[in-house]
Amino acid sequence: MRYAAQRLAQAVPVFVATTFLIYAMVFALPGDPMLALAGDKPVPPEILNTLRERYNLNDPLIVQYGLYMLGLFQGDLGETFTGQQVSELLGGRWEVTAQLALTAWIFELVVGILLGVIAALRRGGFADTAVLAGTTFIIAVPVFVVGYTAQIVLGLNLGLFPTAGTEDGWPLSYLLPGMVLGSFSLAYVARLTRTSLVENLRSDYVRTASAKGMRRRRVIGRHALRNSLIPVVTFLGVDFGNLMAGAVVTEGIFNLPGIGQQVFQSIQLQEGPVVVGIVTVLVMIFIGVNLIVDLLYGVLDPRIRRG
Repeated sequence: MRYAAQRLAQAVPVFVATTFLIYAMVFALPGDPMLALAGDKPVPPEILNTLRERYNLNDPLIVQYGLYMLGLFQGDLGETFTGQQVSELLGGRWEVTAQLALTAWIFELVVGILLGVIAALRRGGFADTAVLAGTTFIIAVPVFVVGYTAQIVLGLNLGLFPTAGTEDGWPLSYLLPGMVLGSFSLAYVARLTRTSLVENLRSDYVRTASAKGMRRRRVIGRHALRNSLIPVVTFLGVDFGNLMAGAVVTEGIFNLPGIGQQVFQSIQLQEGPVVVGIVTVLVMIFIGVNLIVDLLYGVLDPRIRRG
């Protein structure tokens, strides 16, 4: 309990500092959002001043941020410059991006760790070489190339997966884009698992367990692999937030109406409240997942929790 309370206390200042930085950067972008709202039409100065007062744009930045945080603690993500609630605007978009990120995360978790274990147990062999070469190739190829190639070959030519949209629901509609989105992280998970497991297999405690007659499967699964997963869990925790934030290209390729499209459109329209609201929720997800990862450290290695 003390360990969890310490990690939670550390997350609070990180959240405040991160959201303030995001808020300051978004509203420091050049251009007047009130003029952008009017388009090419002239707007009387009186109306502009009224709108700026309504959305607190004339207040100092720290005051604007304070009012935003006050609303955020009450569950209010803010209001667009057209009078629509940000939470209503996002609506089902969060569900689309979350399902896409979850599919990609499960894919990289299961396949990445499996490939890493196989490569480590066959170190120097064909399987190890194939995993290292394949992951290097995936990392080197841009995401849009992988996305369009998978869409054409696996979707259109072979008909194994839906090629666009969400009509088939989860998980079918998200399998192909999820594999594309998670393929790059999968490469890092596989390599990290392999390196960590190879190092632990050389440790004294593994040799001691084997010398005592413990079965190899038990030595690997209970001792070597468990300790090897600590850096992998760290990466997976950080990467879940990255998957949600980095889904813009994948959502565009597969025509998924997620938050990536909304962020792009909002930046073009200078809708700062929408961008800040989306990124704030992403920060909360990122910090929440990393808090869970910290707690998992104590499960995987009790020495961390006691320390």
